[in-house]
Amino acid sequence: MYTKKVYKTRDMVLWTRYETLLFTVIGLIVAGVYFFFDLHWLKIPWTPLALIGTAVAFVIGFQNNSAYGRIWEARKIWGGIVNTSRTLGMVLQDVITNEHNPSLSEDVLQQEVKTMTYRHIAWMTALRHAMRAGKPWETIVEEKTNKEWSSVVHPPEWDSTVEEDLKGYISEEDLRYVMSKKNKQTALLYLQSHHLRRLKEQGILWEFSFLHVEGILEELFTLQGKSERIKNFPYPRHFASLNHYFMWMFVLLLPLAIKPQFSEIGQEIMGHQTTIGTYFIWLAVPFYVAVAWIFHTMERIGRTGENPFEGSANDVPISTIARGIEIDLRQNLGEDDAEIPAQFEMMYDTQM
Repeated sequence: MYTKKVYKTRDMVLWTRYETLLFTVIGLIVAGVYFFFDLHWLKIPWTPLALIGTAVAFVIGFQNNSAYGRIWEARKIWGGIVNTSRTLGMVLQDVITNEHNPSLSEDVLQQEVKTMTYRHIAWMTALRHAMRAGKPWETIVEEKTNKEWSSVVHPPEWDSTVEEDLKGYISEEDLRYVMSKKNKQTALLYLQSHHLRRLKEQGILWEFSFLHVEGILEELFTLQGKSERIKNFPYPRHFASLNHYFMWMFVLLLPLAIKPQFSEIGQEIMGHQTTIGTYFIWLAVPFYVAVAWIFHTMERIGRTGENPFEGSANDVPISTIARGIEIDLRQNLGEDDAEIPAQFEMMYDTQM
């Protein structure tokens, strides 16, 4: 537990090191102006700055709550995809039988089950690729320290194309059809529905079984739409942008209120300890850095959580979730473990 805390603290320090350096420089400049040039008139009263700080704190809190809500909603949606996928795999094996068409062999029926199961895996693959596609408002991964993290840890969708990943799951005919559509995950669900209709027409599926499986596809459509809604609707920019500007306004004005306070305390100390009182103003630097770092880091955490599918280190792990479902479905098809792809590599305690 202690080691994990140490790594988390180290990662946070590394993640914000450039801003911390900037705050230190700002603090030193303002303290130097007071100390060397005796410009004690250059100050801001605490009252208006406290009002600004209070407003910024409220807005940052609202942003963080909203960002966490988006992350949690995305996680619940993909949790629903897990449950519905397992249900689909189970139902397909039990409703595709030769009860109503005894002329069909078990091998043919098993192939039908496998085709639809693999097409469902292809649907998850297409959906996770769509969720990782870049949007104009997704700029967090472009920040310097986030780029450094991305060079070490990034989603597998960045290393392959959707066409490459779909090839092993669907036929060439289906692949051509899917790649001709803009929304590939929707095209795959259409193919699933058409396949079910053919099975019903051949007498393989009973009418009520057909309707039941169609209901599962409808639920998958619902979950897909919810996931796409989060992806395609950004956190309102007037909240995000203004909050960012207000935070920087507060952080840049803050030293002009902190330094005079430390200067006055230093003047009082000089009556008892001349040396300490003379240099006391420099203690304002670490206090300013601490306050500025807290406000900036909390605002940055909120911005990082706005887009839970962007590809940052704290996103919803949709790639791992989808691969976990694939492993479950293929194991229940009776496939050998050597034929099933392994889970994506987990990386712990990574360093930039």
